[in-house]
Amino acid sequence: EQDRLTSAPVLTLSEGTDRFLVYYEASRVGLGCILMQNGKMIAYASRKLRVHEKNYPTCDLELATVVFAWKT
Repeated sequence: EQDRLTSAPVLTLSEGTDRFLVYYEASRVGLGCILMQNGKMIAYASRKLRVHEKNYPTCDLELATVVFAWKT
């Protein structure tokens, strides 16, 4: 289990026109998102919060994460 937390995730190529899912998460430290298809990770991205974002309420952080996911 420890290896799964410290090793880089395995990415796969997308498959045809199957549906994609975007998962996103915001915290008081950063933003993150994962693009998945058929239960496999296609791409992921994360970043630290900017100084001014640390004061955002939770709903604004969640929205910032969605915007970050779509721009990435």
